Amino acid sequence: MALAHCLLAVPVETISKYPKAFSISSKCLFSVEFSSPPCSRVHKHSVVARCRRIGHKAKAKPQEPEVSVATDAFTQFKHLLLPVVDRNPYLSEGTKQAIATTTALAKKYGADITVVVIDEQQKESLPEHETQLSSIRWHLSEGGFKDYSLLERLGEGSKPTAIIGDVADDLNLDLVVLSMEAIHTKHIDANLLAEFIPCPVMLLPL
Repeated sequence: MALAHCLLAVPVETISKYPKAFSISSKCLFSVEFSSPPCSRVHKHSVVARCRRIGHKAKAKPQEPEVSVATDAFTQFKHLLLPVVDRNPYLSEGTKQAIATTTALAKKYGADITVVVIDEQQKESLPEHETQLSSIRWHLSEGGFKDYSLLERLGEGSKPTAIIGDVADDLNLDLVVLSMEAIHTKHIDANLLAEFIPCPVMLLPL
């Protein structure tokens, strides 16, 4: 009984749909035993059928870890970032909405909250800055959070989106919560979100 090796090309559509399953090679190599010469039509069909079964199994396997990673990313929040970019000392409706959503998520997942207050001006040029901090503290307390981290990034000359990305990266954050109001008022550039922010971003509609 002779032992032969069959090198069979995997269909292009299978590779393009499941590239990770064929990251090492675009062909599947396996062994087939022949009881008669390998050029037989019958054995060619059996080789193709067997390879199709192998290819079918390969399709299902890559999906499991990808689904698991995606699920974990959206159900295991441990550290949330709440950017505040408006100057309203009593907070805009969009910021209040973002605070309420952040506290609800933090309670649900047992997560920590970091607030980052961003403004292009220096603290000395913001006479109502302390009032704004008191408003943030009050709304977080209303949501059940008295313990949180506060960062102030004032007068740095960087785009707010870039600052949010830096903070999210430095603290290894799991989620950024933003109101669409921040985008409508041009405080946040939506086109730069994917470029600068390394974690998921939740955009809340007004």
